Amino acid sequence: MNSPVLDLAKILSPKQKELLENNLKTIENESGWKIKYLSQFESNPGLAIKDYWNLDETSLLIVADPRGGNLLNFNVGEAYFSFLPRLFWVELQTRFGNQYYVRDHGEDGAVLDAINSVQVCLDRGGCQVVPGFTKEQYVWTLCTSILGGLVAGFSAAPRKDNEFISIGFLTLLSPLWGMLFGVFGLAPIITRSTELIPLVKNSLAFSAAAIGGYLLSQTLFSRYRDPQKLD
Repeated sequence: MNSPVLDLAKILSPKQKELLENNLKTIENESGWKIKYLSQFESNPGLAIKDYWNLDETSLLIVADPRGGNLLNFNVGEAYFSFLPRLFWVELQTRFGNQYYVRDHGEDGAVLDAINSVQVCLDRGGCQVVPGFTKEQYVWTLCTSILGGLVAGFSAAPRKDNEFISIGFLTLLSPLWGMLFGVFGLAPIITRSTELIPLVKNSLAFSAAAIGGYLLSQTLFSRYRDPQKLD
């Protein structure tokens, strides 16, 4: 069997290359899925690589090229798309191949992390999104949770005397704060990880923001209802 690793750009250390070769061979022997890794710089094997590895619909070719903008590119066999959709590969490329991830984790880290994500999804029997999330992705979910809480707190603040919660406004704006908290604050974490801590943090952030928004809005609406409090 030809080696599944051709590291022409020498991105991997000799030890990393050896471990990756053994890992990819094991995956192919146990599951039948072929994963090949090629890095290129000045040397470019071109179409000859297809015959060298006998690439077919069960093959995945991962190409790392330090010369371009995004480090990673994928040549995906049709059989993969039944359980790893096209958007998965777009996210895989943009997450691990972008210059910021490469800067923080190195070219070798970007390559190995991308391959590990594919392997995790093969073990799971498929993924709709790339497992795990970056620090930037989590910060985004945290910010949307806080914003959702502020909207919920604002909408729940009473507008009338003897009213504790404005059910009408809370319901009216529920699509907005529900989307900010549920779709953008929780869903990205639930679909990418089994960790509970990020979910708890975002839920607490939403609750704290909702309470803060409620109290602030209640004070403002109270002054609006009673102009004498403005004096």
